[in-house]
Amino acid sequence: MREPTLLDLRGSGLGRAALGPAAAHLARGGIVAYPTETVYGFGGPCTPAGVARIQRLKRRSGEQPLLILLRGPEDAVGLRWPDEARTLASVFWPGPLTLVLSDPDRIFPDGVRSKEGTVAVRVSPHPLVAALLEFVATPLTSTSANVPGGPPALTAQDALDAAMRLGAGEEMLVLDGGSLPPSGPSTIVDCSGDVPVVVREGSVSASRLRSALPEVHGH
Repeated sequence: MREPTLLDLRGSGLGRAALGPAAAHLARGGIVAYPTETVYGFGGPCTPAGVARIQRLKRRSGEQPLLILLRGPEDAVGLRWPDEARTLASVFWPGPLTLVLSDPDRIFPDGVRSKEGTVAVRVSPHPLVAALLEFVATPLTSTSANVPGGPPALTAQDALDAAMRLGAGEEMLVLDGGSLPPSGPSTIVDCSGDVPVVVREGSVSASRLRSALPEVHGH
């Protein structure tokens, strides 16, 4: 089995000439490792097959749904957007804030859609992710590019090493966008209930959330 391929995008433009190979790889059902505003992530097309491939790689069950990266709220029009979620998105997107929204019409596949009927979404400010999403047909799934329980990947080599330890082969393309500074994880706010609740406090503090939306609960 061939090993994963590393595509060096450091110092290059992020137009179709540079990202076309990655977009074509995803269109064929491949998966990628890519930098975000926090750490390198593993992801693929937000399709049943793409979701299953990442879950197998990370040895995750359907009880641990993947989040998805969007170009913007327009990529998730089928989700239920309460006013509080729209306010948080308008203030903190693009950025390290993940919103959990209800998916009453089952727009998204199992493995992204939780057993509670919710989907976790984010808009990344990383220029490579933003550019790649312009060339692919679906949102990208995302989970940290590491061996379960291992440290997060802050470089493409870290992500490549983790992918190989997990048994990835030629289905994996590692996009080298350079080294990332140490960062906290994204903050997660569940907006699927009557009031928004902080599930995990990360790079966006609870106090910053409340400065934009005083009714945020938790932490």
